[in-house]
Amino acid sequence: MKSLLLLTASGPLLVLTSHESLNDLKLLGVLRQKGIGKFVAFEVPLSLARERYGGHFQAVESNLHETDDLRVLDFNGQRVFQLFRFEELGSPILIEQS
Repeated sequence: MKSLLLLTASGPLLVLTSHESLNDLKLLGVLRQKGIGKFVAFEVPLSLARERYGGHFQAVESNLHETDDLRVLDFNGQRVFQLFRFEELGSPILIEQS
């Protein structure tokens, strides 16, 4: 499982996914279906997301199934930016799907 901070045109999202890589074509397809085709992504260490979100993380994680491989952990950009420092995140990944 991965935790990803996505900087999208409509604002930041913190998501959990069962996909091993952001380059997974199925994951990119799911994001595109949700209107997210162009974004900057940062991997958030799973242990850090779990620590910062506590019970909410556990609730979202328990609903993550193979058939539902993408769950939004947080869509409040202000909260996400307050909870994580850039130095805690992985290197930025730029995605632009046509």
